[in-house]
Amino acid sequence: MEVRREDIAVIQTRLDQFPAVVILGPRQVGKTTLALQIGKNWKKPFVYLDLESSRDVAKLGDDPETFFDHHQDKLVILDEIQSQPHLFAILRSVIDRKRERGRFLLLGSATPDLVKGVSQSLTGRIGYFDLNPLKLTEAAPFFSPERHWHRGGFPLALLAEDDTAYMEWIQSFIRSYIQTDLSYLFGHNLNPSISEKLLFMLANSHGQLMNAQDFARSIGVTSPVISRYIDFLEGAFLVYRLQPWFTNLPKRLVKSPKVYIKDSGLLHGLHYIETFDQLTLHPVIGASWEGYAIEQVSYHMSNQLKPYFYRTQTGAEIGLVLVRANKPLVSIEIKYSNAPKPTKGFFVAIDDLKTTRNFIITPSSDTYPLGNATVCSLSAFIRDFLPGL
Repeated sequence: MEVRREDIAVIQTRLDQFPAVVILGPRQVGKTTLALQIGKNWKKPFVYLDLESSRDVAKLGDDPETFFDHHQDKLVILDEIQSQPHLFAILRSVIDRKRERGRFLLLGSATPDLVKGVSQSLTGRIGYFDLNPLKLTEAAPFFSPERHWHRGGFPLALLAEDDTAYMEWIQSFIRSYIQTDLSYLFGHNLNPSISEKLLFMLANSHGQLMNAQDFARSIGVTSPVISRYIDFLEGAFLVYRLQPWFTNLPKRLVKSPKVYIKDSGLLHGLHYIETFDQLTLHPVIGASWEGYAIEQVSYHMSNQLKPYFYRTQTGAEIGLVLVRANKPLVSIEIKYSNAPKPTKGFFVAIDDLKTTRNFIITPSSDTYPLGNATVCSLSAFIRDFLPGL
C-alpha cells in the first residue's frame, strides 16, 4: 500500500524555486520514501545516495565535487546529510558554479548540526520543509480515524499487520531512539537512563504545564539538564511545547508551556496501550485526544497561523488559540465527548480574547452551534472550517 503524501506538491514547488531543498523530520517518518517518489516523477533523472551507507559514501570518493559535476543534470538526493557535514561547503561551491533550480534534495533528521550547516553554507540557496508523520487526511482513505489516532502517523506503525505488531514496532522505535539515535543525532554523550526516564515522565504528564524542577527532583539532576534534554527531544520531533498566549489584560496569566508527546502512537506506546479498546478505558484518553487534535490542526493550518493556549490563574482557559499577525483569531476547546459541555471558563476566556470564530472539537459529533461557538468533529473542522481561517 502506498499512501500519497499531500506535501509532495509543496516540495516540488520549492525545488522549482531553489537549487536545493532540505526535508527535515524524525527517523522512520517516511522521508526516503517521499524523496524517491519525487525523484521518480521529477522532470529529469535522479541519483540517490544514503550517506549512512559506506558503499554510497564510497561513490563520492575523495572528490565529491567531481561526482556532483558528473551528475549536474540530475536531481541528486542525499539521505542523512547530517552524517557528512563537510558536504555543506562543497554543495555551496557546486551550486554557485551552476545556479540551477532543483539540483539537490537533502534529507536529514532534525539536528542542530544539520540546521547550522545549512544556515552557514547554503543561505539563499536552499528551501526548508519539515515532514511530519502521516496526517489524518492522508490516512483517511485507507484507515479509520480511530486507528490513526491510536497508532499515530509513523507509516510502519500505522501499516502494522495487527496491534501486537504495532506495539512491537513502537517499542523498538523508542528503544532505538533512547539508546542510540539521540546521541548520534546531536553529538552529545546523552545518558540513556535520563532520556528514558524523562520521556516516560513526559508521557505521564502529557498536555500538562511543564515543570522542569519537578522532573529534575524525580530524576536526580538539575533543572538546566532537564531543559537541555527536552530541547533534544523536541529537536528530534519526539515532543513539542505549546506556548501560552500573553495579552495585556490586567489578569494573572499562566506563563509556563504545556508539553506533549508529538505523535499519538508514540504516546500510546509509552503507556503500553496496545489496542484502541484499551485506550478508551485508560486515564490518558482525554489528554491523548487533546494532543492528537492539536497536532492534526497544526499539521493542516497555514503558516500564517500560530498555535498557543490561554489560561488565567483564576481558571479561564482555552486549549488551543490560533493567532494570526499577533492577534487571536480562533478559540478552540477540545473535548473527548460527542455531547460536549464546555466550562464557564471557556466562554470567559473567549470574552478575554475577543475571538469571533470559536469551536468545540469532538471525535465524531455533528456540526451545530452552542452559544457563541460551533461544535464539530475534528475531521469536519479540518475539512470545512480551517481552510477559510
